[in-house]
Amino acid sequence: MLRRTADRLWTYEEPLRFMGVEMGRIMTVIRLSSGGLFVQSPAELTPALKAALEELGDVRFVAPASKLHGHLYMEQYREAFPGVELLAAPGLGVRRPDLTFDGLLGDVPDPRWATDIDQAAVVGHRWLTEIAYFHRPSRTLILGDVGFHIGPSSPLKTRLLARIAGIYGRVRPPLDLRLTIKNERAFRRSIRDVLAWDFDRVIPGHGEIIETGGKRAVSDGFEWVL
Repeated sequence: MLRRTADRLWTYEEPLRFMGVEMGRIMTVIRLSSGGLFVQSPAELTPALKAALEELGDVRFVAPASKLHGHLYMEQYREAFPGVELLAAPGLGVRRPDLTFDGLLGDVPDPRWATDIDQAAVVGHRWLTEIAYFHRPSRTLILGDVGFHIGPSSPLKTRLLARIAGIYGRVRPPLDLRLTIKNERAFRRSIRDVLAWDFDRVIPGHGEIIETGGKRAVSDGFEWVL
């Protein structure tokens, strides 16, 4: 169920299979200074998860990482939480015409969550723009597919695939994403913007959370582009 990862920050892990291999996926929940909840990369809204979120507060914003990562269950949150706002990453509106979005995410955080959360658009990939988030109070960086981090607790098949993709024990995108970067200069600038944040913890989109030393881990994982 929801795990309290830091003050006013919780994570929830659910299974996700890719090419027959379990990669897992992490949802992050932040309680804003206003008291409302900001949900990043929403998980399937089971009755138990809905009840746990209701105990934490009022779900106000639901945000994906990209048009590929973290949007699958957004419609469930609209149905379950009156007044919730669904936010679109670049390109998601076209991918999900069944949803009506209340805002488009970019480099500048909305004033309603800017006190607690900063954000940056990671650009330069051929077909994917990801939104990275920084939770200031807990010094936590939150990523999606730009930041896999598969470690020793994963199943054997997952670890083997992660080694082939270059994401075992390192914070970085898998090989296929790295090979499809169109504008390396723009991508490099985006990663440097992320590294300018004062984070220590890293919550990846898939894999294991890094509780401390996260900035060094991200810098090392992206040495190929920096």
